[in-house]
Amino acid sequence: MKEKERVVATGMTLIFLVTWLGFVFHRSNSFAGSLLGSLIGILGSLLMLVPLAYSVIKRIPSLKKRVTGRVSMRTLLAWHIYAGLLGPLLVLIHSGHKFESPLGALLTAMTIIVVISGFVGRYLMSRLSKDIKHHREQRDLLLKAFESYRGQAAKHPSPVAGAMSGLRLRLMSMFFDDGRTTVDSLKPVLRGTRVAVALAEEEYAIKTRATVKKFFSRWLKLHIVLSCLLYALLLIHVVSGFYFGLRWL
Repeated sequence: MKEKERVVATGMTLIFLVTWLGFVFHRSNSFAGSLLGSLIGILGSLLMLVPLAYSVIKRIPSLKKRVTGRVSMRTLLAWHIYAGLLGPLLVLIHSGHKFESPLGALLTAMTIIVVISGFVGRYLMSRLSKDIKHHREQRDLLLKAFESYRGQAAKHPSPVAGAMSGLRLRLMSMFFDDGRTTVDSLKPVLRGTRVAVALAEEEYAIKTRATVKKFFSRWLKLHIVLSCLLYALLLIHVVSGFYFGLRWL
């Protein structure tokens, strides 16, 4: 997720949460069934279908090839994110903060869970991928430096290992000097040791983030399951609305 998209998505998510908390101050028993409320609900429901379309396109190779010939996956992902936030926001406005029926309360709860899980999962997955890439680049640079210092140490063998810089380095070269140990000969050992420690830290960071990313890949699957459940509840809500009649007709 690019920085601009992240800022917009974060802002929309916060607006969504604030709108949901509005039930503490406002509640309308008639807005959801009014003409304006129904139109807002229909528009929100249609927007909520955009993420579903994105998921279908992404997982069907033939359809993906046909669609991406005109629209890039990057653009489709942006539509997925924005529609996935704006749609639930409009549906929440459509409710008029009336969550009295079990279906309405469950639909609202599932909408909130899906929005938050999708936002958190998408943000963290993107952040983790960037972090892993950065740490791998640092690891590769440190590995080259370590090989260089190891080569230098091999050219100037010294019986003193793990030496310190500055005064300790000079004292150790004085007390342990066998004709081969010098300040210059100990520098590659010292620097190589520091690089080795930094290299180990980068490897640990990569492994840790990879584990977290693996966990959130499962989180993404859970998000998809919850989204399917949300669509099922939304369908029941729409069908029941038509079955019992639209109050504004």
